Amino acid sequence: MMSRARQIELSFLLLRVIAGAMFMCHGLTKVFGWPVGHAVQSGSQLWIGGMIELVCGALIAVGLFARLAGLIASGLMAVAYFQYSWKLDVDGWKWLPGVNGGELSVLYCFLFLTIAASGPGRISIDHKRGRA
Repeated sequence: MMSRARQIELSFLLLRVIAGAMFMCHGLTKVFGWPVGHAVQSGSQLWIGGMIELVCGALIAVGLFARLAGLIASGLMAVAYFQYSWKLDVDGWKWLPGVNGGELSVLYCFLFLTIAASGPGRISIDHKRGRA
């Protein structure tokens, strides 16, 4: 029977890998237009955000420099929430993520902040390098 600690370890691994890969996919779409859609203009703010999503998502997924990548990704999502979702509009409850459509930004922000604070876990490249 698997120990509770091992279950938590594996659950965190899956969360980190899936969240990192999904974040990376957002970047792939913005930067390269892959797998669907079209790439945004190179050098634009959205393109820079896409590059951050691509690189940080990949690093988080494999657990390499995961604390730094998590911190950068968390900050990116905070900026995305304030700039694109909330827009500092307080009328009609527009500051709530459920009202302004910013749920994904808020969720990614705090998930990546958790990875930045706690590290990538024992099953990661950082841990193997002795840097977790």
